[in-house]
Amino acid sequence: MQLDEKISIIEAILFASGDPVEIEKLSFASGTEQETIPKLVKMLSDRYEETKSALVVIKLNNSYQLATKSEYADYIRNALETKRSAPLSSAALEVLTIVAYNQPVTKSFIEHIRGVDSSGIVNSLIEKNLLEEAGRLDVPGRPIAYRTTDNFLRCFKLSSLDDLPVLPDRSEQVSFDEITV
Repeated sequence: MQLDEKISIIEAILFASGDPVEIEKLSFASGTEQETIPKLVKMLSDRYEETKSALVVIKLNNSYQLATKSEYADYIRNALETKRSAPLSSAALEVLTIVAYNQPVTKSFIEHIRGVDSSGIVNSLIEKNLLEEAGRLDVPGRPIAYRTTDNFLRCFKLSSLDDLPVLPDRSEQVSFDEITV
């Protein structure tokens, strides 16, 4: 099989899927070794870049997805006549931050950190496919644990959670006493 044909096969699989496809699945479906998949995806990405295509390949954890460049979002929205989604509230961003840095977490953990009921926000973030259930904890009551999704990574332009900014340690933080002096 020629190199161009292998790249085209990867492109076809990503296009037809629409969702992120794990490297293992790309390898199996294309009959290509797993170690070769990232190289083929890189060549496909380079091809898109050279031709100034509106398409890009994004990496989400151990998966790849075919997507359009963000600068074409308004045109796509107009063509599909979709409503512009409302921006996330500061409370929703706060919940996402708590989950992203501490996952998997329960609603009670989120509420303990925030100091207020967060059930509605968590449910809204699940509906927006930014959070998902990560199983149940093996403690009394067996509460549901939550984690971020690949859609969260895509929306915030992250390849993995390792791309999140590093939180400052306590010595770098300003204390309440320093502010009120």
